[in-house]
Amino acid sequence: MTHGFLQELADGLEVGQLSQDRGVLLAYSADQGPLLERHLPVAVVWAESVEDVQHVVRSCARFAVPVVARGAGTGVSGGAHATPGCIVLSLERMNRILDLSPDDETAVVEPGVINADLNAAAAGHGLMYAPDPASYKISTIGGNVATNAGGLRCAKYGVTRDSVLALYVVLADGSLIHTGHQTFKGVAGYDLTALMVGSEGTLGIVVGVTVRLKYLPSVVRTMAAFYGDFRSAAAGVLAVGRARVQPAIMELLDSGTLEQLDKLHGSDLQKRGRSLLLIQTDGFGADAEADVVRRVLADGGATVTTEASAEAEMLVELRRSSRGVEMDDEFRVGEDIAVPRSRLVDFVAELEAMASRFQVRLKVVAHAGDGNLHPTFWMERVDPVTDEHARLRLNAALDESIRVGLEMGGTITGEHGIGQYKLRWLGQEQPEPVRTLQRRIKELLDPAGILNPGKAI
Repeated sequence: MTHGFLQELADGLEVGQLSQDRGVLLAYSADQGPLLERHLPVAVVWAESVEDVQHVVRSCARFAVPVVARGAGTGVSGGAHATPGCIVLSLERMNRILDLSPDDETAVVEPGVINADLNAAAAGHGLMYAPDPASYKISTIGGNVATNAGGLRCAKYGVTRDSVLALYVVLADGSLIHTGHQTFKGVAGYDLTALMVGSEGTLGIVVGVTVRLKYLPSVVRTMAAFYGDFRSAAAGVLAVGRARVQPAIMELLDSGTLEQLDKLHGSDLQKRGRSLLLIQTDGFGADAEADVVRRVLADGGATVTTEASAEAEMLVELRRSSRGVEMDDEFRVGEDIAVPRSRLVDFVAELEAMASRFQVRLKVVAHAGDGNLHPTFWMERVDPVTDEHARLRLNAALDESIRVGLEMGGTITGEHGIGQYKLRWLGQEQPEPVRTLQRRIKELLDPAGILNPGKAI
């Protein structure tokens, strides 16, 4: 069967679009998420057109071969990990911006377009694509759609779903559908576009995306508020909200993160405080909003600085690189929990207590504007031979953080997706009959179960 399948696959592709080289298979077998076990795909295919994707999916359907779609491989939940007997379908070569309409404030792109490249193209028209995950310089729009990616600007502009108007999707039988609309408003029928966004390639393969663009702000003001402890900084987030100011960016970094950033980049953030709240206002009202923010934070005990342009950009870029500088492994485990903003202070206190109780180290960065935290429990200088309980302690702390976050009305993933790694916790957030309904949707759109099996639901 494998030979016949590969022959059929190759017959519909050009030279250089299919590889079984072991080095290639290894490189494309996993994304940046924790690897529970590695499986090499049967082959890697690079699609260059919608017709290529349809051909690949039809071949896979005929031979019952699983297909794992992949963008740039920057996901951190194992959503693009290869599964047994699968092919990996890379969409990175489908990287054209098909249309950019300044008057309509929309763009139509192929899934392999890099987030930063779309932003660069839009900037020439005074526009921007708002979602900006930390990996925006290398991640693809298709991958962002698959995971409903977020980013620093989520506090004001929302996540990927809020910017997607329409999709072209190849279904499990190889047919092509168009969902959504080219207009900002539209309520005809069920919202299949919203259903596809965040489905992690389990319901269909996105081959075209129509996105809404936002105005590129002409004025940006960045403030850094340094606090003596993390909980006070978290309280500052609520204080800004009570002042009814809506910053574009509200990012929170704890002492462990500042320590790591200083070591990596030679900065001196720790000398200025034990926690940093980084706030950015934008638009024509940026100065007025910044004045309110400075006053509110100073009243709460913060040392608030008005950063020069160069340092402001440095702080934003340091924040972007503050999660994911290392890969998670058995002695470093991180997550993507979101809680209601009113519970930020409580959750941070619980995280600190967990780290002490399980005798592990903790560092936290957070999209504080929308309550999305990335806590990382870790241990350094661990010898697996002499400390066989280290991994167990780390994972116990991680499990506890999930349980407490859910008890506070939160979610196990704010922006990274379920993938393969978080399936063990999904039942705690979505009990039956919700999960039964989701499985029925999956069975309707993918009856043979060939689209990214074992992920997301």
